[in-house]
Amino acid sequence: MPETLVFSYTGRDTRGKNVKGRVDALNSGQVAARLNSQGIAPMSIVEAAPSTGMARSISLPGFTRGVGLKDLAIMSRQFATMISAGLSLLRALRILTEQTDSKPLAAVLSLVRNDVEAGQSISDALAQHPLAFPPIMVNMVRAGETGGFLDRALGSIAENFEKEVKLRGTIKSAMTYPVIVLSMSVAAVMIMLIFIVPIFQDMFAGLGGALPLPTQLLVSMSESMIYIVPIGLVAGITFALWWRRNKYTDRVRRMLDPLRLKVPVFGPLQKKISVARFSRNFANMLGAGVPILQALKIVGETSGNWAIENALTQVAEGVRRGQSISEPLQEHAIFPAMVTQMIAVGEDAGTLEMMLDKIADFYDQEAQAATEQLTAMIEPLLIAFLGVVIGGMVIALYLPIFSIASMIK
Repeated sequence: MPETLVFSYTGRDTRGKNVKGRVDALNSGQVAARLNSQGIAPMSIVEAAPSTGMARSISLPGFTRGVGLKDLAIMSRQFATMISAGLSLLRALRILTEQTDSKPLAAVLSLVRNDVEAGQSISDALAQHPLAFPPIMVNMVRAGETGGFLDRALGSIAENFEKEVKLRGTIKSAMTYPVIVLSMSVAAVMIMLIFIVPIFQDMFAGLGGALPLPTQLLVSMSESMIYIVPIGLVAGITFALWWRRNKYTDRVRRMLDPLRLKVPVFGPLQKKISVARFSRNFANMLGAGVPILQALKIVGETSGNWAIENALTQVAEGVRRGQSISEPLQEHAIFPAMVTQMIAVGEDAGTLEMMLDKIADFYDQEAQAATEQLTAMIEPLLIAFLGVVIGGMVIALYLPIFSIASMIK
């Protein structure tokens, strides 16, 4: 098979605008034919030299920014608008590639456009980039192009991602203040132990006598910081690297995901978020015409929790045996009774998609309300914790001074 080469081109589109880019092809003639099919008049086509040395882009594992959910939501909404307006797939993909603000997404869309231009379907082209496009998006696009409603499928994807982005933003904004306060308290304690306590320790050594127990404990902690800090840094970096590599493995998820749902305060919030995500994704998959068994599999994979994924796998087995969705769903306590009852009513009335949408909206609101309550509860607790820790350290430092003052009197 002939080797594919990389060509750089410059040309002029139908609006008279100069365009340039890179494309994979067997020869320059194939590049010219592709450009002409896209409405671009080629002005120059040259084989691109491979990047070497300092010209080569550097990509460090773990530091490359991926495609965000917000970028996918915007792209899906724009894609749906252009398809419904009658633009061809290739032209829509070229416009999306040029106008997106996300460089990783632009790079992937360029590859998708080349694959579509080579004759692949848009869903197959998207499926080749699983790190950029989640399975729910690929399968809804496949259902849309098969059924002839690609624009509506893309609109459903955009709405799904937009709601997910909104929910994530609410949770992130609510947790920002507590995280900052906790980080400041840890930093304040570290500064006092490393820099302030040794000054008082030298002063106490000149006074003589035994130090009060709280002061002795504080001095011992300060002296041990020379070992704790480097060991803590090494352990933290090691754990971060291990976690990044293993957090998605079945062994880790099988152990940690069920525990997340049982953690006091945070567990119920995580459960509401997972149920909302399940309901919304399932409704969109069914609305796009994806078969139920395939939809259950994909919804489980995108739920973000192994317990729900495992439960939906068993639900799919029950459906395969001829049961309704609600029957095996009732056997799993992770799904509240209201969810299973509404799904049962939706199945009986033929309005399952509408019921799932209502469930998703309800648990979205529940998650937001729980997040606000959690924030209102955490803020005073963190402030009290900060006051107790810093105040306790200050009192421990001044206890010897108080005892000396009492002896002088």
